[in-house]
Amino acid sequence: GTVVAWGDNYFGQVGVPANPNHRALKPAGIGQGLRTKINVNIGVSADCCDTGLELEKARMAIALKADAIMDLSCHGQTREFRRRLVEMSPLMIGTVPVYDAIGMLGKELRAISVDEFFQVVEAHAEDGVDFMTIHCGMNRATAEKIKRNPRLTRIVSRGGSLLLAWMEMNRRENPFYERYDRLLDVCAAHDVTLSLGDACRPGSIHDATDPAQVEELIVLGELTRRAWDRNVQVIIEGPGHMAINEIAANMLLQKRLCHGAPFYVLGPLVTDVAPGYDHITSAIGGAVAAANGADFLCFVTPAEHLRLPDLDDTREGIIASRIAAHAADIAKGIEGARDWDDAMSRARADVDFPKMIELALDPEKARTFRQASTPADEGTCTMCGELCPMKSMKTILS
Repeated sequence: GTVVAWGDNYFGQVGVPANPNHRALKPAGIGQGLRTKINVNIGVSADCCDTGLELEKARMAIALKADAIMDLSCHGQTREFRRRLVEMSPLMIGTVPVYDAIGMLGKELRAISVDEFFQVVEAHAEDGVDFMTIHCGMNRATAEKIKRNPRLTRIVSRGGSLLLAWMEMNRRENPFYERYDRLLDVCAAHDVTLSLGDACRPGSIHDATDPAQVEELIVLGELTRRAWDRNVQVIIEGPGHMAINEIAANMLLQKRLCHGAPFYVLGPLVTDVAPGYDHITSAIGGAVAAANGADFLCFVTPAEHLRLPDLDDTREGIIASRIAAHAADIAKGIEGARDWDDAMSRARADVDFPKMIELALDPEKARTFRQASTPADEGTCTMCGELCPMKSMKTILS
């Protein structure tokens, strides 16, 4: 879980988030040359505070072969839930401590002290969290960029908006930027990977690649080198919402400015007009992003922008994200990625429906569809029936 530094050359292109206190973890690498990983968000809110349901989502994420789970709980005393999650999950666990600060401390945002912010960070590290999202790049200079360059959707990052509000109310610098070395001390002590959050990620395609986003990315690149100097692993978080033709350039920009550190993207969603279908807009953007260098995709569900996801939403989001990641791995030339597709193609050529279902990314759904419409000839499906080209070619050319 360490980063090697040699002279002016830094080697942090792969991270392995693995807190020693997370004993159930099966570690996985994120970064250059590796299979694209996916993350699933869960967590309670004030309006939907059902920890049992969130644990069901976690179990679903494990069963559907996700790679990481982020607990984004933002209401009440969440420590017991977080500890249960760490205890049960073989997947990497991430959190955003600033979300948890108000509930854990029982204080208004304005009244939270710098020491108390760090108290929450230390608690998450002690509990076994493998990576933590901290919005360190949202400093006073970046905030001024936002004020001078008005955005359509302003700040859509929950953590970034909380820190900016705290900064404005207290007329102070971002404590995680100002006391970054203290944050690195906590991460180094617990081998926690620092996921440098993008407070200025675009929340609409209108705001993509604007001065605030780029300004923050430059700061995150500087913070990356400082973390590597302290042997702290880093992941960089990225957009957001972005027109499809801007994605490849943004991936290159991030990798150059942040020295090849692993890149973690939320989507990006390639259009803003599809609420109810944002798992699709996200999967389109995620596939393009990962094919062009992103290493880690955060899932998006059909409920995005509308409500807290239920179990069905969570399942749809996971599957869409896994499709995007696998499609990108084919494009990247990841070893073995095409083998799965070739095996499916052989099963189709053989008209072997049991094998097709076995190989499916979501066998349960494939089986349900197959059983819902039974053909007269079991060696075909109800789309083509006796005109099935696969069956004809197997008969004629075998």
